[in-house]
Amino acid sequence: MAKSAWPAMGDRTVLGSRVSRLDGPIKTTGAAKYAYDQKLDGMLYGRFLIAPYAHGKIKSIDVSAAEAMKGVEVVQIIRNVGDEFLYAGDAIAALAATSEELAVDALDAIKVEYEILEHQMDDTTVDNVSGRVRTSEDGDVAAGFAEADIVHEGHYGVSPITHCCLESHGQVCEFKDGELWVWPSTQNVSGYADGLTKSSGLEASKIHVDCQVMGGGFGSKFGADQWGNVCTELAKAAGKPVKLMLERDQELMTAGARPSAHADVKVGLKKDGTITAWESNAWGSGGTGGAGRLQLPYVFGAIPNSKVGQGTIRTNRGSQRAWRAPGHPQSCLITMSALEDAAAEAGIDPLEFFKKNLDKLDVRLPNAENVYIEELDIAADLIGYKDKAHPRGDKTSGPIKRGLGMSMHTWGGAGHPSNADVVINPDGSVAVNCATQDLGTGARTALSIVVAETLGIPMDSVQANIGNNTLPPDNPSGGSTTIGGISSSSRDAATNALNAMFAKVASGLGVAADQLEARGGNVQEIGKPDNSMTWKKACALLGSNPIKGTGAKPTSDGTKLDNSQVGGCQMADVSVDIETGVVTINEMVAVQDIGTIINLKCAESQVHGALIMGVTYALYEEAIYDPITGKMLNADMEFYRLAGHADVGKLTVHMMQTEEHYSRGVIGLGEPPVISPGAAISNAVANAIGVRVPTLPLTPDRVLAALA
Repeated sequence: MAKSAWPAMGDRTVLGSRVSRLDGPIKTTGAAKYAYDQKLDGMLYGRFLIAPYAHGKIKSIDVSAAEAMKGVEVVQIIRNVGDEFLYAGDAIAALAATSEELAVDALDAIKVEYEILEHQMDDTTVDNVSGRVRTSEDGDVAAGFAEADIVHEGHYGVSPITHCCLESHGQVCEFKDGELWVWPSTQNVSGYADGLTKSSGLEASKIHVDCQVMGGGFGSKFGADQWGNVCTELAKAAGKPVKLMLERDQELMTAGARPSAHADVKVGLKKDGTITAWESNAWGSGGTGGAGRLQLPYVFGAIPNSKVGQGTIRTNRGSQRAWRAPGHPQSCLITMSALEDAAAEAGIDPLEFFKKNLDKLDVRLPNAENVYIEELDIAADLIGYKDKAHPRGDKTSGPIKRGLGMSMHTWGGAGHPSNADVVINPDGSVAVNCATQDLGTGARTALSIVVAETLGIPMDSVQANIGNNTLPPDNPSGGSTTIGGISSSSRDAATNALNAMFAKVASGLGVAADQLEARGGNVQEIGKPDNSMTWKKACALLGSNPIKGTGAKPTSDGTKLDNSQVGGCQMADVSVDIETGVVTINEMVAVQDIGTIINLKCAESQVHGALIMGVTYALYEEAIYDPITGKMLNADMEFYRLAGHADVGKLTVHMMQTEEHYSRGVIGLGEPPVISPGAAISNAVANAIGVRVPTLPLTPDRVLAALA
């Protein structure tokens, strides 16, 4: 009888191998249909009128001219007279017209008179903290600093960035026969309908959601949001399908941002590098909402004498949303930068410094100290640390200075509750069904791998169906929980379907059902391949009735297939031109633990993508606001800078794949490798030029200012 437990490392076929994504061909050829690609008969085009000021009230609004335009089917006022808006880009009105061009012209015809109010944009100064300041203290901080031989003090910061999803937020929707059909860009296929019940006037069971592919979410696409509800209301009022996807400027101003973070930090060390005390005062802004809580000191949370405080600055810009490892990149940058600066003041090699203080880890990773030592050693070997390392400040001649930097991180990643079913058909084909979503990370491929491994058949015999809320429900994709959830539920479903099949075909092999196994495209007596039949022949014995096995996470037999808590480290090799301030990435090395690997190629790709994202927010990416008008100055793809191929340098990824790591079960990978790049790159720049550039991104003007 088949069991849900994962096979041992030496007994796998496709599990853990390098498999290309199943949706790769349709994406690379342009055949994939995103929400933006949906085009329905008679479809109208929706668009928002957005606030041009950072803070104000509506004094008057006149939509009559827009309503009178031929082809404008419906106009909706969102902010009424007297209503307040809190940032430039906030929605004032919406409409639907027969063409995109007409929709733009109709927005221009809407006349609004605004009362401009005072706004707050500066999030860099602690004097602007307006929210409650949280303070906590452990040990005796004064005594810890008194014990220190070296006391380092520094300021560190991270600027706000947006999610910048290449497919903007929005949906296409249509009412048909008393039900609603929706094609959204979402991280939450199963739960999306719940957010549309009020605007549609329908029960969630009558709202059909379909999202086969999506162009990025990064934590910003969980709910239907205002744009989903407005699109639904426009379609309902017009009696026609409506497409409403955010324009790029509103997407960047409204649809999600990672909060800024700043901190003044004080670190005490003994001469031998032992950390004796930590004190930090942090603040940041999540726009009109809170800034989220930082974890300071990060990873090294068991420093014996520590005091931390954090406050919030509310600014007039769009609110924060979860951005890939919320709070971790900011906490990591502040902590790792301060610690490397302290080590530099003490004249201690940073690699030895981090190793020496691993007894101060505050992470739930099993055997954490040894895991990080192993990872740091692997990373050092891969980047050539012994040959390249030097004390802070490259003393070689010429304007190009080279440096190394490192960082460490942790994450949870336990699987979320999930449901799936697996259908074995009489012709030998198999379908796995799960209403999960693929953010581009390979969920469809992972389901096929798990089912093919479980049934002992080739992957091309398995059809993975996802992205539709009529399928067995799955949770939203957030917190790197998807892979642990869907791998557990699909393994459980496939195991249950296989055991039901064994019961049907056992007599044909003259053994009891619990003496059968599926291996290499055959159903056979356990350990006796001579007593076997092909998979197709076994399926033919099912007659005309397919077999369906249902599964869930947790599994029906109680087997724990997933786990949580990972550790990783990264090192960066950079060059800095001290005449221009330009930073160049020579190489990034990432060493990552994730437990059982479903698809090694996708896992490595996840880390490569995270490194690219990290280079982007470390060197280029920043939401820039005019302090006078409060407008975002780079709400477009020309000046909101992202890294390109020429910017990322050589990327080397090493996945921890020993039996010790593998036996822990599946753990999510989406977020952990994006945490460390900013800190590693910032440390490498400091090592190169001999001075800390305090705030990310490390733009040429900031580098030159630090050098000055």
